[in-house]
Amino acid sequence: MGIYQQMAQEQLVRGNPADRPRTAGYASRYGRWEELAGVRRKPRRDFTGQDTGELYFPPELYPVVLHPLVAAKGEVVVEALLLRRLYDYLDFTTELENLAVIPVATRISRGRSGLVLPEQMKADAYKIVTDEAWHAQFSHDFARQIEAGTHVARPAPEDTPPPAFVRRLDALREQLPHEVRGIESLLFGIVSETLISGILADIPRDERLPVPVRELVRDHAEDEGRHHVYFRSVLKHLWPALTVRERQAVGPHVPAAVAAFLEPDYEQSAALLRGIGLGREQCAQVVAEAWPEQTLRRTLADAARPLTRYFAEAGALDDPRTRDAFEEAGLWGARPVRAAPGTPQEVAA
Repeated sequence: MGIYQQMAQEQLVRGNPADRPRTAGYASRYGRWEELAGVRRKPRRDFTGQDTGELYFPPELYPVVLHPLVAAKGEVVVEALLLRRLYDYLDFTTELENLAVIPVATRISRGRSGLVLPEQMKADAYKIVTDEAWHAQFSHDFARQIEAGTHVARPAPEDTPPPAFVRRLDALREQLPHEVRGIESLLFGIVSETLISGILADIPRDERLPVPVRELVRDHAEDEGRHHVYFRSVLKHLWPALTVRERQAVGPHVPAAVAAFLEPDYEQSAALLRGIGLGREQCAQVVAEAWPEQTLRRTLADAARPLTRYFAEAGALDDPRTRDAFEEAGLWGARPVRAAPGTPQEVAA
């Protein structure tokens, strides 16, 4: 079979969908999509480039700039780092949509999820593809506007490494048995689309940020609220359809998918800190102290709480190994949190 024929027929979940249990029921949130979708009704957000003393990004969400070693470099350096963080946020959005979400939603829309899904659910996936392409487009466009308005160059995509979630997904996939590989991309779609709406919630209300930045994030968040509900439904169809063996194989890796999405990009931050003149040991210190391990685990657990509940409701935590993995990651129960691979201390050193 030729490579393009193979690509056309590849499924996210392998095997014959007709042989899998089916979950009835799907309540569409896309009946008024033409009226509500950002791509249909929201204007292009224009960055004015006026210097009003506003912050480019909430420093609390990028705590390296609050560290004394960084603050000592002066306000100009801190402002430059926050601008770079805004660039990185926009580039992350573009890459997340193009590399992770659109491919999964496209497979669902084409009936190549490997599950038997309601026809309306597949039709709604087309709308999600359109939404996400718009999010990637307006993020890229806005970054170009900022570059023109501030005269501060952003990193060229071809000169920057892939975002951390890509490397983390590769590592996760390598740990899965060959027969279940592919499910991790569907799981990551569920993880990212059910968690991103919470991440975006506070930024539009932060009056320290330029109005166009807040409007852009608000546009994104409104669409993602509907995506959250949709991908929660995907999980409700996915988990019962998996065999016991498949659940046992992929379940313990769900916390790694959560971490792949939520954990900061330590390597990227360390590289930026080296760029402002900090030594390697100082970079490691700043990254480690900006994201203390126990505090970070609690933050991730709080952010992931709705998703953890969804997996519990689906029955994923009925498997002891999966429940143990959630507990060890601090996502479930009260067991001590075990350090995960790729902690700030390990990466930045």
